[in-house]
Amino acid sequence: MSAVSPNLLFGMGNPLLDILAVVDKDFLDKYSLKPNDQILAEDKHKALFDELVKKFKVEYHAGGATQNSVKIAQWMIQEPHNVGTFFGCIGKDKFGEILKQKAEEAHVDARYYEQDEVPTGTCAACITGDNRSLVANLAAANCYKKEMHLDLEENWELVQKAKVYYIAGFFLTVSLESILKVAKHASEHNKLFCMNLSAPFICQFFKDNLMQVMPYIDVLFGNETEAAAFGKEQDFETKDIKELARKAQVLPKVNSKRQRIVVFTQGKDETIMALGDKIETFPVLKIDPKDIVDTNGAGDAFVGGFLSGLVQEKPLDQCIRAAHYSANVIIRRAGCTFPEKPDFK
Repeated sequence: MSAVSPNLLFGMGNPLLDILAVVDKDFLDKYSLKPNDQILAEDKHKALFDELVKKFKVEYHAGGATQNSVKIAQWMIQEPHNVGTFFGCIGKDKFGEILKQKAEEAHVDARYYEQDEVPTGTCAACITGDNRSLVANLAAANCYKKEMHLDLEENWELVQKAKVYYIAGFFLTVSLESILKVAKHASEHNKLFCMNLSAPFICQFFKDNLMQVMPYIDVLFGNETEAAAFGKEQDFETKDIKELARKAQVLPKVNSKRQRIVVFTQGKDETIMALGDKIETFPVLKIDPKDIVDTNGAGDAFVGGFLSGLVQEKPLDQCIRAAHYSANVIIRRAGCTFPEKPDFK
């Protein structure tokens, strides 16, 4: 294992305040939500956020997929603080202040681009049983500007300090040019650039953006639904998850010094990893269904655990162990929250 220092892990994405509530099927039906999905809010969802707060008992948690993963990685590493850097755009408002405070409490070096034209983004997590339907109102998160933030010398220096980069696919809807600048830097300096398919709609409607970044991706994450959507859009002509992983693994890549690693999760079923011509499977940690409080954040936690291993230069099977451990902890709690210290050896 290598020594870990501040700012070794860099994340960039949509900082959102999660508004969590256990809802009923009528609520899902009213807003045409699937029980287990991630979508961007449309006009028809505008009233959803107010109704959620009025009708149900809500909890607020600092969220946004990438920020969650960076936090979990930091939690798994513990010391030193600020191993993770995070960039994203927030508003100058109460929700923005909460995000800043929560990032500080999680010991993440969050350098937000703050603007006062658009409010901080929110994400409604509508929970039914062990499903969660996410509706993101990006608002300020959608206003991230490369030239206003990423290009500034003091910010770019933090990018250069990192050796592992992670950006969730969700950010493809916001700033492709920022992603490409970071991805090319990682590729040119033989550092690790990681990305997540994040949601079926990313694979479907932001396919062109995703495929512009794909040649720079060293580690690709996704779950079974996203993998299937990706395979369909890429005409892989298979529904077999191992085959999907293998086909994603051999897509063209710029940095030939590193082979792409593809990691697909399947909820309670085994995790698939493709590297070279090898496909490995890893069983997840067993959990009694009645101990599952909230699967929201399980995927982010999986990635966070994996990233904590990468930053410490652990072997890939250890990265997966850490990923399974993190996800197992998170699903026992509401939101992407965690106990004070991990119990992981």
